[in-house]
Amino acid sequence: MQVAELATIETPILLTNTFGVAACTQALIRRAVAANPEIGRSTSTVNALVCECNDGGISDIQAMAVMPHDADMALDAARPGGFAQGAVGAGTGMTAFGFKAGIGTSSRLMQIDGEDFTLGAMVLANFGPAGQLVLPDGRRPVPARDAEAEKGSVIVVLATDLPLGDRQLQRVARRAGAGLARLGAYWGNGSGDLAVCFTTADPVEHAPQAAFAPQRRLDDAKIDLAFRAAAEATQEAVLNALCETPATQGRDGRHYPSLADWLKENPLR
Repeated sequence: MQVAELATIETPILLTNTFGVAACTQALIRRAVAANPEIGRSTSTVNALVCECNDGGISDIQAMAVMPHDADMALDAARPGGFAQGAVGAGTGMTAFGFKAGIGTSSRLMQIDGEDFTLGAMVLANFGPAGQLVLPDGRRPVPARDAEAEKGSVIVVLATDLPLGDRQLQRVARRAGAGLARLGAYWGNGSGDLAVCFTTADPVEHAPQAAFAPQRRLDDAKIDLAFRAAAEATQEAVLNALCETPATQGRDGRHYPSLADWLKENPLR
């Protein structure tokens, strides 16, 4: 609600399981206060941004294993230029379309009026019933497990250096849904699907001195390329999350196969 209202992101974005939200929020707030001790005293409070999916199909979610120091370790390890994919971090216990899933990333390069821009996607894939997945070649992989009702979630984080206003960022974020739909997703009754998009162009000052701040804005007539990038990158990121993850034995003997193994066993002819 605060992101939509204020159109700013005040902390790093953390992804975790449902019961890990409190620990991650505490870590983000403590780091923010350490960097600026006036938060909550002479200045306003900070809005930590944490997104979650339920990993109870594989993990014992009641263990509440995620602690603030885990979030601190993840933040300390974050660096530009490299992204682990598959069953890592928040993706460790995630599944999608009956297969083991997790974290996936992808990106697209865009050229608009001679300038180069990038749009990157990171997904926490934990959605879609078995048998519903549609591959880009039209095949529908069916894992060797019983179909379950749609009750998962997916978190899509889109980042770009394209100069966009907050209204435009919301429009681009919605296009992540087109990428999910290409995969066969239909936002079932029990599914919680969320996308957030931010730009690094023209950062907003926390305490501006001037009453007005000049900012560039893309002409809406040129935004279709960003829409396409959001849809394509989201679709590919989910596929990467599926293909980068090995088969996993979950809680109570539940087995989730690997899409990569299915593709090896079912090559195109």
